[in-house]
Order: sequence, then C-alpha cells, then structure tokens
Amino acid sequence: MSDKLRNLIVRTLSGAVLLAIVVVAAYMGYWGFGTLMLLITVIGVWEFYKLVAAKGVEPQRGLGMLISTIYVLGCVISLGAWVNYVDNGKLDWVAKAVCEVGLVASFVVLVVGIALIFVREVFLAKKTPMLNIASTIMGIFYVAVPMSLMLTVPLMLSPLGWTPLVFLFYLFIVWGNDVFAYLVGITLGRHKMCERLSPKKSWEGFVGGVIGAMVMGAVGAVVVGGNLGVWLGLSVVVSLSSVVGDLVESMFKRDAGVKDSGNILPGHGGILDRFDALILSAPFAFIYLLVVVVVPNL
Repeated sequence: MSDKLRNLIVRTLSGAVLLAIVVVAAYMGYWGFGTLMLLITVIGVWEFYKLVAAKGVEPQRGLGMLISTIYVLGCVISLGAWVNYVDNGKLDWVAKAVCEVGLVASFVVLVVGIALIFVREVFLAKKTPMLNIASTIMGIFYVAVPMSLMLTVPLMLSPLGWTPLVFLFYLFIVWGNDVFAYLVGITLGRHKMCERLSPKKSWEGFVGGVIGAMVMGAVGAVVVGGNLGVWLGLSVVVSLSSVVGDLVESMFKRDAGVKDSGNILPGHGGILDRFDALILSAPFAFIYLLVVVVVPNL
C-alpha cells in the first residue's frame, strides 16, 4: 500500500470518527454540545500555546488554560440553565437567576483572570514579558471567547429550545464551504487568493465555497423549518469568516514553522486545524444573528 493511499484511509477514518463524535454530542442535547465546545476550547488553547512556544515565546499556559476553561464552563452552565426553563415551557426563576448570575460571573472571571496574567508575569522574570502576556491573552480571545459565543448561535437559531439539527447544519455550512471551495479550486482555480499563506486557495474556489455554503444553508432552513433569508445570510457570513479563519491559522502555523497545530486527529492534524473556520466564524455569526434575529424580536 502506498503512503498516499494509507494517508487517505487514515484521514477518512479519522474524519468519520470525528463526525460521529459531533453527531452524538449534538443528539445528547445541549449538555453534549456544551461539553464538545468546552473540549474544543481546552485542546485548542493548548495547541495555540504550543504554536507560540515554537516561536520562543513563553505564554502562561497553565493560567491561560485555567481562565479559558472556567470562563467557557461558566457560559455552558449558565446557558444550560436558560435552555432548561425554555424546554420546560415555563420561566423558572431559579434557572433564570443561574443563567444571569452565571454569565456575569463568567465575565468577571475573564476580566480578573486577564489582570492576573499581568500581575503574575511581573514575578516570573522572563526575557519577553510583553510577548508572554500578549500571547497568553491572545490564546483566550482567539479560542475561548469565540467558543463561548458559539454556544449561543444554535440557541438564537432555535428559540424554542435545543435542536440538534440546527447545530449540525451550522457545521455543514462551514464544511460545505470548505468542500465546495476545494472541489471548485482544483478544477477551475486559476487566480491565487493568498499564495503567501495558502498556495492552493483560489478566488474561483472562494466563490465556489460561498455557493456551497449557501446551498447547505438553504437545505438547513428547509429541514429545520427556519427562515430561508436568515439562513442564507448566515451562510454568506459564515463562508466569508471561515475563509479568514483558515488563513489566520495558516499564518500562525507558517510563523511558527510547523505543518499542523497538533496530532490529536490522525490525517487532519490538531483541533485548530479542523475547527479553525468554526472558531473564527462564531463571533461574526453571533453578531449577525443578534442583529437580524434577536434585536427585532425584543
């Protein structure tokens, strides 16, 4: 068996296992989804700090991961309380209080934690304190904060409670963009998009990716009974931000001089390699849904 065929088999099997994990997490309900987002956060932050360390910078890995974990865990629990009283069809004041107090507490943890990063660096006496502090905070805002926002996206798209297919179709939009961009790029790609960071990306592939994302968004709207206009708009937002997310992670890896962010997913690399588009798309999707779905219904 050739190495190329072996790598293809490993990549396919690894991808199938990853998809199965995502589907199972989604159908376990909100808590399964929340656990998945927390795992992506923990592993993703760790991988980011490894990339930074490859540059000779010394981020405060332990503290950065602790802040990220507590912050996202707090958001998971807080939003879980909201899902609980929505699913029960009544406003439980205890659940509402847990949701509101938990979100405020999570934000406080984030702010105080960032302040502690500065304080701790003073006593570490490292050679590059400015870079150490900046990279530690960047890991939190690059991975943990987007994942906390990702927790809200399926809930804004499904105001009546947790719906597994809403989250899955959001992922399918991200992956549909990636697959269509690749297929169109290898067949019609002529004009390079950003050859310095990703030599294989083309503008033709970019257009194909947007179309692919919109197709998946339209299918998602029909399947879950959502607003077609909202889902198509979301598809465009996710497609554009996903491309940027992929380029950003490529930039980080190129700067660090590594091929993959990790090796937890055989054939795919690390968590950041697989979920980079999801991570950076989350803030833009959150803002879009806040404007077109949440605010008009206040």
